[in-house]
Amino acid sequence: MFRKLAIAGVASLFVSSTAFADGHSKDIVDTAVGAGSFETLVAAVQAAELVDTLKGEGPFTVFAPTDEAFAALPEGTVETLLKPENKDQLVAILTYHVVPGKVMSGDLSDDMKAATVQGGEITIDLDNGVMVNDASVVQADIETSNGVIHVIDKVILPAS
Repeated sequence: MFRKLAIAGVASLFVSSTAFADGHSKDIVDTAVGAGSFETLVAAVQAAELVDTLKGEGPFTVFAPTDEAFAALPEGTVETLLKPENKDQLVAILTYHVVPGKVMSGDLSDDMKAATVQGGEITIDLDNGVMVNDASVVQADIETSNGVIHVIDKVILPAS
C-alpha cells in the first residue's frame, strides 16, 4: 500500500514537471513526477525525506533511474529499501545518483570521475554511448529550474 501511494506521489511530481521542463519553471522533483516514468524513484525520494532537498536551490545533476531500472533489481529490494528502518541505506543509494552542480552532456569527458552527494565517485565512460558506472544514459539534458536530469537505465550502487 505504501509503495503504491509513494509511487503515485512521485509519478504526479514527474508528470506535472514535464510540461514545463522546456521553460525550466519546474524543479527536479516536479519534473520527475511529470515525466510519468519515475514513480519508484519519486516514492524512494519521499521515503528518504529528500523531496525538500531536491526542490532546493541547487543546482543538482541527477542520474535518474527509470521505473524499469528499479524493477530490474532483485525481487523485494525496493520494498525493503522503502522500510523506515532502511532509510539510511536508501538515502545513500539515492544521493549516489546526485552530483552537485549542473553537469550537461557537453561537459562530460571520457573516463571522468564526479563526486556524488553521497560521498562516493561515479565514472563517466563515453566509449559506447554515455555510461554512468554500468548504467546507460537513455535521455540527457532535461533542464529544470534547479539543475538537470539525465535518465539512466539501471540503478547504480555505491561501494559498500
